[in-house]
Amino acid sequence: MENVKRKNPFITAFRKLTQNKLATVCFFILLIEIILVVFAPVFTDYGYEEQDPTIRLRPGFWAGTDDPDPKEQYVEGHWLGTDDFGRDVWSRLLYGGRVSLMVGFVSTAMGLVIGVICGLLAGFYKKLDNIIMRIMDILFTFPGTLLAMLIIAMLGNSTFNAMLAISIWSIPSFARMVRGKVLQIKEEDYIMATRSLGAKDTRIIFIHILKNCLPTIIVIATMRMATSIISISTLSYLGLGITPPMPEWGGMISAGKAFMWQRPSLIFIPGIAVMITVICFNILGDKLRDILDPSLRD
Repeated sequence: MENVKRKNPFITAFRKLTQNKLATVCFFILLIEIILVVFAPVFTDYGYEEQDPTIRLRPGFWAGTDDPDPKEQYVEGHWLGTDDFGRDVWSRLLYGGRVSLMVGFVSTAMGLVIGVICGLLAGFYKKLDNIIMRIMDILFTFPGTLLAMLIIAMLGNSTFNAMLAISIWSIPSFARMVRGKVLQIKEEDYIMATRSLGAKDTRIIFIHILKNCLPTIIVIATMRMATSIISISTLSYLGLGITPPMPEWGGMISAGKAFMWQRPSLIFIPGIAVMITVICFNILGDKLRDILDPSLRD
């Protein structure tokens, strides 16, 4: 009998994703962004803490070198200008992006692991369902930013505590979505057949059910990345996220607001970086949902 080669559903989904022009553009924007921030020292000649008070608050390449006012002239090598300490904005943008994306990935991963486990247990075991979901309801009653601020206020201001706060905020979203999927999957005939063959609950949950929840988990995680990046930017803007002198996009916006009329680029540049990143993650998540969700397929 001839063997039938099964197609990998994730490779198939990626191929379908690249057929969509908008999703492809977003994918490559994020890929380029990740390469830039990971290899930041390669793409900049300045450290994020390196200061030169003689060129503070200089504009970027758009200003040129012909302005009669020396303070309004572009300084060669600082193509996005400098901040109030004479630090290179491009360098701080790259290193700040590294922090923002790292916090986004780690906090999403932490929330995903705990949320998925809670969702699997709540959906599979009726006795645990009410307990777990009531805890999730309690977490949902707090506005996300307020909950993160409360956690940081109790634990202290640090990068790890910021990631922990954002991950705790992410847990209920993962738990609810996974629980709903588990309630649907566990009634399928193949799950009942697996149970009748004597398979243990752990095998059914973490092999058969989890495998079929992966498309939903991937979609939620992609969209949650955008929320996590906004969250850490918001916390840093409020002074509760990444502590200076380590740059972060929200912190850069907060530091630049004091010079918004004199040098608005200090706000616009990191703000545009946040906006582009969040939009790209949301579009990718939306397109992945259309591809991976069988109910939305044509």
